[in-house]
Amino acid sequence: MRAALWFLALFGIAVAVALFAGNNQGTVTVFWPPHRIDLSLNLVLLLLVGAFVLLHAALGALAALLDLPKQALRWRTQQKERAMHRALHDAISHLWAGRFIRARKSAEAALAQEASLDAGGQRAPAAEQLRAVAHLLAAESAQALQDKSAREEHLRRALDAAVARDAQETREGALMRAAEWSLEESDPEGAMGWLKGLPQGAARRTLALRMKLRAARLAGRTSEALETARLLAKHHAFSPGAAQSIVRGLAIDSLNGAYDVPQLQAAWQALEPNERAMAEVAMHASHRLVQLGGDAAMSREWLLPVWERESQLAPALRVKLVDAFEEGLESVDGAWLARFEAAQKANPRDANLQYLAGMACVKRQLWGKAQQLLMQAALGQQDARLHRNAWRALAKLAEQRGDGDTAAQAWKRAADR
Repeated sequence: MRAALWFLALFGIAVAVALFAGNNQGTVTVFWPPHRIDLSLNLVLLLLVGAFVLLHAALGALAALLDLPKQALRWRTQQKERAMHRALHDAISHLWAGRFIRARKSAEAALAQEASLDAGGQRAPAAEQLRAVAHLLAAESAQALQDKSAREEHLRRALDAAVARDAQETREGALMRAAEWSLEESDPEGAMGWLKGLPQGAARRTLALRMKLRAARLAGRTSEALETARLLAKHHAFSPGAAQSIVRGLAIDSLNGAYDVPQLQAAWQALEPNERAMAEVAMHASHRLVQLGGDAAMSREWLLPVWERESQLAPALRVKLVDAFEEGLESVDGAWLARFEAAQKANPRDANLQYLAGMACVKRQLWGKAQQLLMQAALGQQDARLHRNAWRALAKLAEQRGDGDTAAQAWKRAADR
C-alpha cells in the first residue's frame, strides 16, 4: 500500500513538473557588462537544484573528514571494550574448566583494558561492576591456587569497586564468596564477620543462611545455629526429613550445653513445641535431667507427649523410651503406674510395656504383679539388655522370697544373653 502511494505521488510530481516546464516561456537575463546572457527559467531552476545538491555533498564530505579523528577514537574504544569483555568471558570459562592460572591472567587482562579505557577518558558502561567482577574472578582463582595474599588484595579491590548503586548485587556476591572461603579454611568467626556485612534481605537468602548455619556449628554457637536451621526449614531449603534431623541434632546439642538443672530447664523452654515433642529430644532431655540430679517427676512430664504416641514409635525408639522411664522409676507415683498398666493391658503382648510395668511394680513393692509381668517380658523380650534386666529382677525377687533354686535359674538365664 505504501509503495502504491509513493508511485502515485511521483506520478503527481512528474505531471506537475511537465505542466509547469512544458509551457514555461520565462527567461532570466544576466547582465555582465559588456555582455548580456539570456537563460531559460527552467535551466536556471535546474542549475540552482544542482548547485544545492553539490553544496550539500561538499559539506557532508567536509564534515566526514573532520569527524575522522572521533571515529578513529570510537573504533579504538570499541576494540578495547571488546577485548575487555572477551578477557572477562575467558576468565569465567577458564575458572569453570579448572584452569586457574589462565583464569587469573584473563581477569587481570580485563582489568588492564578497563584501566586503559579509564585513562583515556572513555569509561566502559557499568565500569564499577565490571571491575568488581574481574577482581572477584581473580580472587576466586587465587583462592584455588592457595595464594591468600593475592586473594585478599583482589577481594578488597572488588569490595571497593562495588560501592556503586548498580553494583550492590556484585558486592553481596563478593561477601558471600569471602564467607565461603573462610569456611573452607575452618574460620567460622571470619565467615560470620563477612555475613554480617550483608544487607538484611541478602542475609535471609538460602545460600547465606546455609553458610551461617555451617559457621555457627563450627563456632559452637548452638542457639544461633538452631535458629538458623529453623529459618532454613521454613524456607524449605532441606527436605522435611533432613530438616528434622538437623534441628533434632542441634536441639540435642543445646541440651548438652547445660551443666546444671536451671540451665537445662532454660534450654528446654527455649525449644519450640514441635522440637520438644520429638522423641529423641525429649528422651535425651529426660536423661540429662536425671544425670544432673533433677526431679524425676519433671523428666516424666517432659516424656508425656512421647508416651502418648508410644505405639507409633519405631522399635528402637520404644526401647529407648523404656530406658528413659526406667531411670526415674524410684519416685514413680500412682498416676504413672496406672498409665503403664493401662498401656500394657491395651497391648498385652508388648514385651516392652510388660517390662516397664513390671519394673514400676517392683519400685512400688507390688511383688506378685511384678513377677508376673517380668516373667512375660523376659520370655518375649528381643532387646538383649532389657532381657538381662528382666531376669535379674526376677532373680532378686526370688532371693527375697528365699527361693534359691529359682533365683539361680534366673541368674543363669540373665548370664546366657
